[in-house]
Amino acid sequence: MNKPHAVAPEFPLDPLAEDPAVLPASRPAPVEAQRPTPVLAPAIPEYLSRVYTWAYLTPAYSRFLDTSLVVSAILWGNMNRLMRAGFSEFEPGQTVLQPACVYGTFSQKLAEVLGPEGTLHVTDVATNQIESCRKKLAGHPTARVGLADAAEPRDRQYDGVCCFFLLHEVPEDYKHRIVKSLLDATRPGGKTVFVDYHGPHWAHPLRPIMILVWRLLEPFALALSEHEIASYAPPALAKQFTWRKSTFFGGLYQKVVATRLSPGS
Repeated sequence: MNKPHAVAPEFPLDPLAEDPAVLPASRPAPVEAQRPTPVLAPAIPEYLSRVYTWAYLTPAYSRFLDTSLVVSAILWGNMNRLMRAGFSEFEPGQTVLQPACVYGTFSQKLAEVLGPEGTLHVTDVATNQIESCRKKLAGHPTARVGLADAAEPRDRQYDGVCCFFLLHEVPEDYKHRIVKSLLDATRPGGKTVFVDYHGPHWAHPLRPIMILVWRLLEPFALALSEHEIASYAPPALAKQFTWRKSTFFGGLYQKVVATRLSPGS
């Protein structure tokens, strides 16, 4: 579920985009140390341009989809419930990574949870999604927005990571890469939170509809009905976390919380 509004003139250009291209999601340098650097946008993944051009790379469709009403309808009225479930894992003052833009008011509400002392860091591979998100977050001066691929390693760690309806949109190899990248980006004691689709109960009245929707429009989503999100992490890395899963709406949705153990735990 990845993405309208006036731009605050002082809204900071994402420091990530100003760092060397070899550090696509690097720690922001002090303002006085920053130097203008050519921005090299990450390549648009082949699966994204092949399957989701209409949804995320075509501005006309993006503007239609980027409303709370449409997002709520897509999630059968569960958008607010699922956002609250994800946000409940974070606290004011934390620095949290959101590894893909989300349609609707998701980013603004997450920034509100973190408060003026916290920092929300949003990344995405699509420039149109980044620009839209930057406009949405114009009222949150501590938020940072920049280009980066969620599957690529980060050079910093966060108090938390909030991955909201991203995994169902990527192929299996990307699922493995994204889960590893996000777990690596979580500091000891921090949480990586995944909210996404799940295998609905066999008697769920929407099960036949959702299977049809997944096969026609979301070809990578069915895998989340068959595999635990924890299984996408390298075994040695997975053991550095405690894992907790909750399901919602008859099992159609899930929240998985991976909490990183402190050294020596």
